[in-house]
Amino acid sequence: MTDQNPATEPAATELPKTFEPAEMEARWYAHWESTGQFRPERPDAQPFTIVNPPPNVTGNLHIGHALDNTLQDIVIRYERLRGKDALWVVGTDHAGIATQMVVERQMEAKQDKRTNYSREGFVEKVWEWKAESGGQITRQLRRLGCSMDWSREQFTMDPHFTRAVVKVFVDLYNQGLIYRDKRLVNWDPKLKTAISDLEVETQELKGSFWHFRYPLADGVTLDNGQDFIEVATTRPETMLADMAVAVHPTDERYASVIGKDILQPITGRRFKVVADEHADPELGSGAVKITPGHDFNDFEVGKRAGIEPRDMLNMFDAEANVVQVADNLIPAEFVGMERFEARKLVVRRMKELGFLIPHITKDKEGNEAEHDAEPRTIQTPFGDRGGVVIEPWLTDQWYVDAEKLAAAPMEAVRSGAIEIVPKTWEKTFFNWMENIQPWCVSRQLWWGHRIPAWYGSDGKCYVAESEDEARAQAGEGITLERDPDVLDTWFSSALWPFATLGWPDQTDLLKKHYPNDLLISGFDILFFWDARMAMQGIHFMNEVPWKRLYLHGLVRAADGSKMSKSKGNVVDPLILVDQYGADALRFFMAAMESQGRDIKMDERRVEGYRNFATKLWNAARFCQSNGIGASQSLAAPTATSAVNKWIVGEVVETLAELDKAMADLRFDAAANIIYHFVWDQFCDWYIELVKGNFDAETKAVAGWVLDQILVMLHPFMPFVTEELWSKMGTRPYDLIVAKWPQPDAGVDAAAKREVEWLIALVSNLRTAKNELGIAPGAKLDAYLPEPSAATRAIIDANTGAIDRLARLSSIHFEAAPAGAAMQVGAGDANIVIPLEGVIDIAAEKARLEKALATAEKEARSLEGRLSNPKFVEKAKPEAVEKARADHAAHAAEADRLRAALARLG
Repeated sequence: MTDQNPATEPAATELPKTFEPAEMEARWYAHWESTGQFRPERPDAQPFTIVNPPPNVTGNLHIGHALDNTLQDIVIRYERLRGKDALWVVGTDHAGIATQMVVERQMEAKQDKRTNYSREGFVEKVWEWKAESGGQITRQLRRLGCSMDWSREQFTMDPHFTRAVVKVFVDLYNQGLIYRDKRLVNWDPKLKTAISDLEVETQELKGSFWHFRYPLADGVTLDNGQDFIEVATTRPETMLADMAVAVHPTDERYASVIGKDILQPITGRRFKVVADEHADPELGSGAVKITPGHDFNDFEVGKRAGIEPRDMLNMFDAEANVVQVADNLIPAEFVGMERFEARKLVVRRMKELGFLIPHITKDKEGNEAEHDAEPRTIQTPFGDRGGVVIEPWLTDQWYVDAEKLAAAPMEAVRSGAIEIVPKTWEKTFFNWMENIQPWCVSRQLWWGHRIPAWYGSDGKCYVAESEDEARAQAGEGITLERDPDVLDTWFSSALWPFATLGWPDQTDLLKKHYPNDLLISGFDILFFWDARMAMQGIHFMNEVPWKRLYLHGLVRAADGSKMSKSKGNVVDPLILVDQYGADALRFFMAAMESQGRDIKMDERRVEGYRNFATKLWNAARFCQSNGIGASQSLAAPTATSAVNKWIVGEVVETLAELDKAMADLRFDAAANIIYHFVWDQFCDWYIELVKGNFDAETKAVAGWVLDQILVMLHPFMPFVTEELWSKMGTRPYDLIVAKWPQPDAGVDAAAKREVEWLIALVSNLRTAKNELGIAPGAKLDAYLPEPSAATRAIIDANTGAIDRLARLSSIHFEAAPAGAAMQVGAGDANIVIPLEGVIDIAAEKARLEKALATAEKEARSLEGRLSNPKFVEKAKPEAVEKARADHAAHAAEADRLRAALARLG
């Protein structure tokens, strides 16, 4: 598909009989990358830019990566074909916790450990690991066909990127938007670092719910004379650091004791009964023990009660062992004890002191039994890396004032400067941003961007881009010690859209490709990454980081459940690539990506798209065998026959629909549009209609249409299309950098009516034959009294095709003879086909009636099950889904059989 018209036909290379993707995919990817085709030189072209969500340098390609990167590659290949300077920024994240863990595990295997080295020595070990083993996922992205600009591959610990991270931290600090504060964090006692919410996995564990009496002090009683308040907890060990008991302000049971003192029995600590809406009068006793140093809700209650964070009691060390608190009231026997052992001892001591309220159960005979606690299933937070229970821990950390930074992104979404697709995610975005909490950005690790803060012997903190600058700030005689912490990896990746383009230097690349055009992201990192990019991008660049944000769903197991290693239902995309080819997996991802919905993994569909690639391959071989090769024109060739005019018009309509779907980011629609054009219009109908009539015009049109298919399908199936493009003739350039279709043609309405009439006749006749058990090749006579002039003209012009495809020996323009017949519609015509002597009418009626009775019986049975609420509510979701599918299948079969009987009269 070029603008050239060489005098000789381009030389084609004969296609092998069998389509084998593995060798072909490896060969083409190496060729594209080595020849710089992922970012061809287009200095004057309109830019189009996307950045990949940088995967962890420790990572391996999982099915979510396969979806995310396939969608990005479809877009970037599409825009590249449309002639744009299409840049897909690629790189990896240094993944602080994950990478440090990998290296430490390797050291442990050699009886070595991190603490045997200086900080600098250990970091050097990590860099050695990255050079040897890091980047496995980037090799895997190549197997998927991702056409990223590898020549500019980025890493969040690269020197230029580190410079950007440090500048952002210092600038935010100087603007009062970064500060150090004492707050609760998710603390991983195994890794001994704060972690983000995204790194916390909630698991359901069998646990206990204990009830205790806390005595009121100084002889105070409730209105009912009770001298204690009942509290309950799943974490009794935390009572060693209790600082209040909360009740609801409107709870009349406790109104008289609000502000009074209450005692914690083991420590003897006196604290207040406080009024706070956190306490729910409808739950339990309506009273809640408050441990502000070890529970996120309690922390807020404590602050509202006037307890400063610096005064909140912290009863654990970094490994979650009990330590003495500021008031020295924790009994010595608990100090140094592991948290869950302390739990057991607290319960035992409360029981011995008479403050445990037993849980009473009754058996079937009414006999009572006493238990220390009520059994409960408890939602328990675990660190996804360390694998231990996370502890809310009060500690000094660095925070970003996210509330102030969130204002500009919210305005950008409201104004349309950022478009979120699907729009339904806007509500979630605003809900989170409007209730945003301070962002903890410090981590207690050695691997990562070291926080550029130095603590002086004068008690002050100096934040600067270098130690020399910090010393200059501190002045003579002040010794400095650098903060040991590193920055959260989300902090650095938030700079990805502009730091990857050279910022803080004002590079040409930055000027041309910022803001990015589109970000494609899983909805699960909307807040951890997407929103933070919006904050930092607008703040430092005074412009949104990207104009559109597309949020896709999750890929789930075939039964709809979430994939997890523990369930054993994780799908390895590379295994699917090995089995079916990258093109088939990519097309599956696109075809199933419906805005706002998760994708159910279905290997049969992947296999089906491998068959689709094979269908196209065989169609191209058929074209080759009939002298059809590469087209020599961007514009459609001249067409005079109806079938050639029709297929050119179908290309025009398909192209318009495809462009609209891509503009709307409807990947499923785009994939299905090109799929049906290739399979139905081109392979099934056009090739059938022109068989045996390959004149010069048809060869030119067929070659041109095949080229349009290869270009339109290329973003979805890059490998098979590039291979076919190269084999159909000599080209001046590869398909990856070809031109998007420009048919310069319209739709011929008359030709469209004529061909669609033929297709309807053949399709409906084949269906009718199948329903009545008539052999597909059986030739039949047909009758059409008083056809319209248009229909008569179509029949007269297509007698050969009607005979060959519809297997009608003739159509008589008169009334059909009396007797059983079937009727077949096409356009405005109702064609009658006698059946006397073709089939045994009585036997066929009996067969159809028997089959209909069976289908109706099965459908009624399933309808009964599905209308039973107990079945729908109690059966497994997959069983209900199967019943619905079976019901639909039997109902459709019954409809088909009724239609067949109706044909017999």
